[in-house]
Amino acid sequence: MSVTRESVLDALKQIKDPVSAQDQDIVGGGLVRALTVEDGAVRFVIEVNPSHAQAYEAVRADAEAKIKALEGVSSVSAVMTAHSAKAPPPDLKPGRKAEPKGPQKVPGVDRIVAIASGKGGVGKSTLSANLACALAAEGRRVGLLDADVYGPSQPRMLGVSGRPASPDGKTILPMRNHGVTMMSMGLMTNEGQAVVWRGPMLMGALQQMLTQVQWGALDVLIVDLPPGTGDVQMTLAQKAHVDGAIVVSTPQDVALLDARKGIDMFNQLGTPILGMIENMSTHICSQCGHEEHVFGHGGVAAEAKKLGVPLLAEIPLDLDIRLAADGGAPIVISKPDSPQAESFRAIARQLVADGLA
Repeated sequence: MSVTRESVLDALKQIKDPVSAQDQDIVGGGLVRALTVEDGAVRFVIEVNPSHAQAYEAVRADAEAKIKALEGVSSVSAVMTAHSAKAPPPDLKPGRKAEPKGPQKVPGVDRIVAIASGKGGVGKSTLSANLACALAAEGRRVGLLDADVYGPSQPRMLGVSGRPASPDGKTILPMRNHGVTMMSMGLMTNEGQAVVWRGPMLMGALQQMLTQVQWGALDVLIVDLPPGTGDVQMTLAQKAHVDGAIVVSTPQDVALLDARKGIDMFNQLGTPILGMIENMSTHICSQCGHEEHVFGHGGVAAEAKKLGVPLLAEIPLDLDIRLAADGGAPIVISKPDSPQAESFRAIARQLVADGLA
């Protein structure tokens, strides 16, 4: 039996924070960061206040022992690091208003590709995670910005936990896994905590995640947008130089109605449409091999032809894709040679060939 990210977190939740006044465990207290679980190898960081470092050495040893005792664990690496008390986590709430400017290039980022959808639940975030990993597998330097502030899912899909460090309280050091540099609002809040913000706060947070994160040198930054045609989409197009958008939809008419609105929004904002993707295009029964079009078929292809944009891919509705995303290793990583992974890798190769990534 292979060890899972969830079983590791459950084991770590049994360890209490020795200096917490609220009787928290080390996971709930935000001390466990950069957790990765790959082929039985477990790695994580315990970040503590330097003034209490000695008290946490026993915690680190206890954490290693508990993880080693889990079935399926082949190795454990628990590193303790201390953050500076002079460098608090960055505040992503908007500060003073800056003078409005036109779209700007993000320092170090060659291209920005937005992944959008007219409505939620069509698999946009799953596509974003797999596409980012597929581009990394093609040798590209890839970043992934989870701009879905209300419903961030990229930390789970990429198997990233903990909070990003900030060396000076202003710049943010992003997280990295599977060859992808990633930043998400989900890393700045506690698990299960809702972000209750109005539009100006959303726009401020997006601008800071674009400009104050140390992205480094990237060939492409994938931006996983929230569904719809709201403040985040407008802010991205108006503040950053976006090279193009990919619109994701399922085949049924209800989804396509909203996808058309998303495309119209990008046309109004002057953002090129790189193409459309039909997700959940077909389902093949794992028992009998029967192919069934659960949500219909061909609707996105017809819409793309009508609008004069490419149909980039038809992604199947497949259980393995969902399981891989929930497990923190997208199917491009967990089953790179599978037909499902090939669907995403073909998109990545096409973007590279077109000079868009």
